[in-house]
Order: sequence, then C-alpha cells, then structure tokens
Amino acid sequence: MDNLISLVNKIQRACTALGDHGEASALPTLWDSLPAIAVVGGQSSGKSSVLESVVGKDFLPRGSGIVTRRPLVLQLHKSDEGTREYAEFLHLPRKRFTDFGAVRKEIQDETDRETGRTKQISSVPIHLSIFSPNVVNLTLVDLPGLTKVAVEGQPESIVQDIENMVRSYIEKPNCIILAISPANQDLATSDAIKISREVDPTGERTLGVLTKIDLMDKGTDAVDILEGKSYRLKFPWVGVVNRSQADINKNVDMIAARRREREYFASTPEYRHLAHRMGSEHLAKMLSKHLETVIKSRIPGIQSLINKTIVELETELSRLGRPIAADAGGKLYSIMEICRLFDQNFREHLDGVRSGGDKVYNVFDNQLPAALKRLQFDRQLSMENIKKLITEADGYQPHLIAPEQGYRRLIESTLVTIRGPAEAAVDAVHSILKDLVHKAISETPELKQYPGLRVEVGNAAIESLDRMRDQSKKAALQLVDMECCYLTVEFFRKLPQDVEKGGNPTQSIFDRYHETYLRRIGTTVLSYVNMVCATLRHSIPKSIVYCQVREAKRSLLDFFYTELGKLEQKRLSALLNEDPAVMERRSALAKRLELYRSAQAEIDTVAWSK
Repeated sequence: MDNLISLVNKIQRACTALGDHGEASALPTLWDSLPAIAVVGGQSSGKSSVLESVVGKDFLPRGSGIVTRRPLVLQLHKSDEGTREYAEFLHLPRKRFTDFGAVRKEIQDETDRETGRTKQISSVPIHLSIFSPNVVNLTLVDLPGLTKVAVEGQPESIVQDIENMVRSYIEKPNCIILAISPANQDLATSDAIKISREVDPTGERTLGVLTKIDLMDKGTDAVDILEGKSYRLKFPWVGVVNRSQADINKNVDMIAARRREREYFASTPEYRHLAHRMGSEHLAKMLSKHLETVIKSRIPGIQSLINKTIVELETELSRLGRPIAADAGGKLYSIMEICRLFDQNFREHLDGVRSGGDKVYNVFDNQLPAALKRLQFDRQLSMENIKKLITEADGYQPHLIAPEQGYRRLIESTLVTIRGPAEAAVDAVHSILKDLVHKAISETPELKQYPGLRVEVGNAAIESLDRMRDQSKKAALQLVDMECCYLTVEFFRKLPQDVEKGGNPTQSIFDRYHETYLRRIGTTVLSYVNMVCATLRHSIPKSIVYCQVREAKRSLLDFFYTELGKLEQKRLSALLNEDPAVMERRSALAKRLELYRSAQAEIDTVAWSK
C-alpha cells in the first residue's frame, strides 16, 4: 500500500498545480476528497520538532512567536536504499535541494513573498516534497500554531484568522487530525485538543501526540494521558521526546536524538511498559499505516471523483478533432462509425484480442467456486434446527419410514443460501463488462473528441449491461430455485434404508430424534447440497455467459441505435459539438489528462486487488 500513498501524493500535486492556474472547477473537490494528516497545536507546543523528528532532518524555520505563517503541505516519499536525499518545492519544480538548510531558507523566503516581512499569515500553502530512504510514505499539513493573543505587528483578528484557517482543514471529513499537546502543560488547556474535540467530538479522526514529556515537573508523569485515562481517543496516544534548544544549538543530529529518545522511554520506569509505542519512529510508522488504512477505505469515492475529473478534462479535449459533415445524414453516419469502432474494441476485449476478457473466466473458475465453498451450513444443519424442522414437518403424525417433508424443508432452507454466490457472480461479471466498456471508450480516439457522444455511448452501454445483468440474475436465481422446488429422487433412492432407526412407529418421539439419527439426516442433506453446488458451479456460468457476455457482444448498442435514428439534426449536432477555445489549451489539458488517467489506472488496480 506504500504505492497508494505515493499515488495520492501525485494526485494532490496535480490538483495543486491545476488549482494554481485556476483550472477545472472539480479539482478542489478532488483535493478535499483525498485523506491527509493536518498537524495542529498551539504555539511552542513542539509541532516543528515533531515534524523534523518524523522526517529526520532540520528543515523548518525556528524562532519565537508565529514561525509557521502559511500551511506547509509536506509529502514524504520513501526512496530506494543508498539514494541521495533531496527536497523539491512545487513552486520550483525543476530545482532539487540537497542542503536542508537551504530548504529552511526557501520556506522563509516563500512565506515572505506571500505575506511580506511581517507577522501576517496566509492560507496559500507551500508544497514541499522530501525524497529519502529514511522516511515513510506520508503526507502532512503543518498549520500555523494556535494562539490566544495578538503580538505587536499583528492585527487583533489574527487569533480568529488562525483558528479559521485550521478549521478549514480539520473540518473536512477526510482529514486526520494530529493533535500536538505539551506534557508540561495541563491537557485541559491544550489548544489542539480543544479544537479537535469541537470538530471531531468522537475522536474518530484524532491522533494525539504528547511532547516535552522529559520537561515535566519532578514527581509528575504522563502515564495517565498516554494510557488514555485522562483523555481517551480512539487511537492510542504517542509520546515523543524532542531535541532541546541546547541540542539544536549543538547540532545534535536526528539519529542521535532518536537513539536518546528510545533510551529515555526504555529506561524511565514510568514509561518502560509503553516504550514499544512511544517515540518519533513509531509515530511515523503509525501515521503512515493509518493513512494507508484511511485511503484504502476511501478508494471508491476517490475513484468516482477521479473519473468525474477525467470526464471534465476529456470533455474539453474531445471538442477538438476533424470537421464533421454538416447534413444530418453525414452526422448520423459519423456517429454510427464511431460507435462501430467502440463496439469492435469492446468485443476484442471479450474475445482475447485485447486484455480483460480473461477476468470473466476468473469469476467462473475461482470466485464462484470459492464463494460456494465458503458457504456455512452450520445454522441450517445444526442438530437443533434439524430436529425443529423434522418435528414441524411431521405435524401430529410422526413419520413412518423417513422424514420426507423434513428432508425437503431442510434442503430448501439450505439451498436458498446459494442465491448469494449466484448473485455475486452475476454482479462480478457485470462489473468486469462495465470496466471493459470504459476501456473500450478510452481506446477509441474518436470518442475522446466528442464528449456528448462519449457520455451517451457510455450511458447507453451501461444501461444495456444493467438490463442484461437483471435478466442474468433472474436466470441464475431460477437455476437455484429449480433445485429447491424439485429434488433429484435418484439420490435418495440410492441411500441405504434403516427401518429400525428411522421408521419404527413403536419408538417414542424422543428416541426417534436421537442425536445419531439427526446427525445422519444432516449428513445426507449436506451430501445432497454439495451435489447441487457441483451442478450449479457449471450451470450458473453457462447462464451468465448466455444472458450477459453473449448478449453484450451481440446487442450492446442496439437500443442506442434505435433511439439515434429518431434524433433531429440539432440533437445530432449537439453530440458532435466542437469548441474552438479548447485548442489554445490542448497541450496543458493533455498533460493533465495523462496524469489523471495514470492515477485512475493505478487506483483501479488497487481496487481490484482488495
């Protein structure tokens, strides 16, 4: 999943680049949908030290008062071992910084370029990427420290301005809040906890970090906080021991600082039992893992928004292309020819000329058998349920030879559970066919030029697939229902008859339903159900191919063609509209579209592997 964080980082950089130029209105929405970690804390709470410890480098400006005056979007990229560490700013895309002192100066200079050499703040973020073999893949947003009073040179509104800026990030449902609180201050007065509690009252999105543990008054400790007793969050608190100002002045490096941090928690009796989840290294790994988890849970929404963004970009690009005939007949011919090329590409995917059709076979050969194998019949075939159904089926008159009605009820109630895997197989093939439609559309250059037609063809194809799915699901479920309503008599005729155990009417009702007898009934029913499963494993794929795959190859756009012939020339022209203004932006939009298509392909790969 490290690649997933890198992928999200890439999308975020693209959103920022486009947003800086005022492009495509959907992009800010896409940025908002991507999970990120916002670092929140009061001034002098140790935010900068925590970030530098996570990165393992001195690169942030330091000083008294407000030092962070613009949001810093920090993207960490883990590179191969032995490669050189470097940093890049989005506003200096072709310049690599290997001197992290120069990184600190550039942050200061870029802040001053936006705010001037005052203590004003700005909500325009600085984007910094750091590539190093010593970091984990991670995205952090360092926000200005919360403050309670304005100092000289600052407007009175700055307290509220900073809070509003922080809220604009942490109020987003996809934002993970990293709340930094110093241990040598009362947690009840923590600015980070106060504001995070207001926007995340359940603590579902908040991760607590306790700094300056080593600076607490003698005789006091932070064990209750770290154990979640003082203030409980959903996720465990992490304590860190950062470098002191004296360490910074002496240029104590991060490796030594981390070693001393580990030694502090391991050697301090109060924290020894928590040492395994304390420290900056643990914090970095925990944040990366948590971000991965959150991103993975958001994949469907991210896919949807990426697809929407791609459509918006393609909508503009697709207006370019060769001139189309002016008459209705020529327009209709052009549309039909484009649809024919799309339909051919789609069939080639299914026939193996292009990739993708093999996934259908994978559903039949792996997914469906695995789903049937995973079915649990324990509830239906429990001794209690067997006895209940047999007794109910007998009514007032106990069975004589074999409990036929009881068998039927048991088998029917068990077989009905096969409907789930049958429906799932239909839906899986439906999803594959939809994916092949999208691939065929993207592989048909003519469709890229005309957004109206592209959308109509895509919608028509999906609607056809939906109808085929409904028919296929109905047929597959009928196969299961057939097995439920008519049992294979020969199976039961071949069973050995045991009149003594099963049909002696002189036995009491309690002897008749002895556990051994009931277990034998359960075994018989399970054998029959397994036989039916083996049959359906072959008949369900045949039904799906007949109702979905075969029909998709034969008549995917038939309904669309029928409706197309009824359209007036004005409507046909709308499907082939061109926008001359797009030509001036073709090059820029093409590059952006390529980036988003790459992101779409990689996220789709992740989604399929889930």
